[in-house]
Amino acid sequence: MAHADLRGLALGEAVPPAAAQAFRDGEERRALTELRRAQAREEAGSLRWAVLERLCGLVLIHLLREVEGTFALERADPVLDAAGLPRPGLEWLSEGADPEGQDSGPPEAAQALESPS
Repeated sequence: MAHADLRGLALGEAVPPAAAQAFRDGEERRALTELRRAQAREEAGSLRWAVLERLCGLVLIHLLREVEGTFALERADPVLDAAGLPRPGLEWLSEGADPEGQDSGPPEAAQALESPS
């Protein structure tokens, strides 16, 4: 059975569709806003929070806000590493979920999130 905090955390559910769409449309600031809104609904330090925090950090770095982005990665990565999960990359946003909610992101990452721990 998958880690309880990751139950249902397939790529399409981990990445808010509005954030992925905004990133694909070149609206990085809106993508960051959507990621932060989704993250605010998660318990700080949870695996879902860590996935969203890492994606926020990567978007910040993409926006040339390297210091803020690096701090976000430093907060998220230990949580993901402790759980033995892969670190999400920007491809989770650029390839993210399609509008119908079908998972079209990196299959190995989604599989790792769904595999038993």
